[in-house]
Amino acid sequence: MRNQDENNLNHMDKLEKIPKKGYYYHQKHDPQGSINNYSYEVIGVGGNTEEKTFTVLYRPLYKSDWMPLADFQSRPFEMFTGNVIKNGKTIPRFQLITDTEIVIKLEAIKNKMYGSGVL
Repeated sequence: MRNQDENNLNHMDKLEKIPKKGYYYHQKHDPQGSINNYSYEVIGVGGNTEEKTFTVLYRPLYKSDWMPLADFQSRPFEMFTGNVIKNGKTIPRFQLITDTEIVIKLEAIKNKMYGSGVL
């Protein structure tokens, strides 16, 4: 029973961290560069039914050499929602973009790259 309780707590912890659909900057984003460098659209969270693991599905809003081979990128849930150390500070690996002006510009870039259809 203890294992089941631990799994339930771990699952609840994940529920609180599920990334919202929307636009994110990766920690490598350079604010002095183009608005879409290291920017991504999060599509959702996928589950691997065999391994009981989760991945975050997303796509870049910039040209990527290897992306034509895949429709989306994915990253393990823990890695996507985790932190990194940059310049001695702990920061999120991916940060939700909440600035309305930036979101509107990234939406236009997404529509140009992928079309405006709903997934």
